[in-house]
Amino acid sequence: MHDLQPVTALGGSEPRVDTFEHVTITENDGVALASVAARRGYEKKCHATLKNVLGAVPAPGRAVLHDPEAGFWMGPDQWMIGAPKTTHDLLADDLKQRFGDAASITEQTGAWVCFDLTGSGMADVVERLCAVPIRKLQAGDAQRTVIHQLGCFVIRRVDEHHLRILGPRASAATLHHALLTAAQSTV
Repeated sequence: MHDLQPVTALGGSEPRVDTFEHVTITENDGVALASVAARRGYEKKCHATLKNVLGAVPAPGRAVLHDPEAGFWMGPDQWMIGAPKTTHDLLADDLKQRFGDAASITEQTGAWVCFDLTGSGMADVVERLCAVPIRKLQAGDAQRTVIHQLGCFVIRRVDEHHLRILGPRASAATLHHALLTAAQSTV
């Protein structure tokens, strides 16, 4: 029998937290993720189920910051749903049951790394990372962008000093390095 130990996207046994005077970068490995894509001819049924799950259907460029599940728009009739791993470890399976034949559900937890940027200097750091108009974003705004040549999603959270970044897990170290470099350059 193997004695396997889970590791975070950055390879640690615990999520990494980097604290600077003005911003904290936290590797958040506590988010379960699943993508939802409406099937042709079932769009209305998919939207109705999504509304039941989140309370609303996320519009283009927006996230629904519902608790415990939250979701954001990824493309036409495509969304990413996230929830705490502790209570939703089988999120994709649960969503498959709820959506039935209305949508294709794909497990995404292992495909993405999640970083939370918090603190008064968050906007300064983000301005060095990507072309997102961070100072104009409102809570629930979600945009796809490029950070250090990686396709990422940024989601403005309720707290004005909190931004969540989802990037490809296979490039977690590269994305983390870009975050650290930007944070250090704002000191």
